[in-house]
Amino acid sequence: ITALEKATGDVVLKFEPFVLHVLCQELQDAQLLHSVAIDSGFRNSGITVGRGGKIMMAVRSTHCLEVPLSHKGKLMVSEEYIEFLIHVANQKMEENI
Repeated sequence: ITALEKATGDVVLKFEPFVLHVLCQELQDAQLLHSVAIDSGFRNSGITVGRGGKIMMAVRSTHCLEVPLSHKGKLMVSEEYIEFLIHVANQKMEENI
């Protein structure tokens, strides 16, 4: 709260979830891992094939949180709401673990 009161620009509370990048030898390996990730609840997972043929599988969850708190130095939310957001972000961190 003290830092927010001193802010002169825009402040955003942002939580980004766990991401695991796995380099796979074969596309079939990446597809299997992708299926397991999706079935385990990591719905934002995906496969990328680079120009050189490098196959990368990214395991990502949907536990994102991005909330503006101030704009041009003006606090846009209450302290109670900030405490609630911190609680939500901490819960998301526990889900990551």
